Amino acid sequence: MTTTPHPLVSRARRLADDLLAPQAERVDQEGVPREHLAEIRRSGLLGVNAPKEYGGADAPAAVARETAEILAGACCSTWFVQTQHHTPVATLARSESAVRERLLGPLARGELLSGVAYAHLRAHPRTPVRVTRERSGWRFDGTVPWYTGWGLNDVMLLAGITDADEALFAFTDAREQPGLRASAPMRLAALTASQTVSLELDGLWLPEESVALRRPYAQWAATDRVKTLNASPAAFGITETALALLDDDTAAPLRARLQKIRTSAYALADHPTPHEHEQERLALRTQSFELLRAATTAAVVTGGGRTMTLTDKAQRLAREALFLLVQGQTPESRRAHLNALTVQGTRGTARSTQDNAHPPNNGNHAPHPANGTCTDGA
Repeated sequence: MTTTPHPLVSRARRLADDLLAPQAERVDQEGVPREHLAEIRRSGLLGVNAPKEYGGADAPAAVARETAEILAGACCSTWFVQTQHHTPVATLARSESAVRERLLGPLARGELLSGVAYAHLRAHPRTPVRVTRERSGWRFDGTVPWYTGWGLNDVMLLAGITDADEALFAFTDAREQPGLRASAPMRLAALTASQTVSLELDGLWLPEESVALRRPYAQWAATDRVKTLNASPAAFGITETALALLDDDTAAPLRARLQKIRTSAYALADHPTPHEHEQERLALRTQSFELLRAATTAAVVTGGGRTMTLTDKAQRLAREALFLLVQGQTPESRRAHLNALTVQGTRGTARSTQDNAHPPNNGNHAPHPANGTCTDGA
């Protein structure tokens, strides 16, 4: 966390306190309003990682993480729509293509809002979206399983795999057009408000000047993999919000764990060699999810029966936590998380068996040292 608030952190906090958090339950049920996104556009938050010469803030990574925590903790649906925007901005900032000069300024200044359609690349060697040369441009065919912000975004960064096994990213308008058709918005267990659809691509043609990135898949995947190793700031943000619903005695040990995990995770995120300490990164990512689960479960337990209503805050947070468990998931992160859950389950079973082997204390037996302790859970 930053010690002296950056202007963008202060703006994010005001947006969260005055607009997003008070309306989060309504947004969860009705959808992300354009008015909320308009306020985010005006705030400058969409340019947090954009170069200053294009109208962005070029803020430190710590500022981007803190603003993400704040927005996700206030309204995860709104955070998720706007967070899509930062990948296109970062892609253009590193690009030398013609589309950089056309779009980077409007995206950095919040004049345009972009979505992304590239997570399907992680299914490689399967190719849900194929890209082939056609005329002086590129033809896209296949299915994008998930696209967030349909009807809210102005443009999208679309990716597919070429015949030469390259990852190719190109911009197009985020609307139905020849060769591009969207499904109805999906009804999801969490974040239905984010207007997520699937996209059917049947001969969508984009000109060469729309291409922002083209590189061998293995090279792109190595860079992308780093992002999926680290803990998500959104998980910390929702954990913070859930802890605020608990009494001090319940929240204190969870808050101490939060501070420890977050400090370690962000130190690794800032490590100058992003491919080092991979197992530690995955372990901290998993620990952040387990803490998120503990905090949101505790909020539901504290709230009791009223948390079963769809308009309850604790229940919304618990559903958003489920979403974050699979957001940005890769086979590697899935294995790490499942392995951790399996180890915890095995230890829990062993403790239960050990406890049951001892009769309850009735004055004739000393209390068993394992009773009432849990070293792995909350």
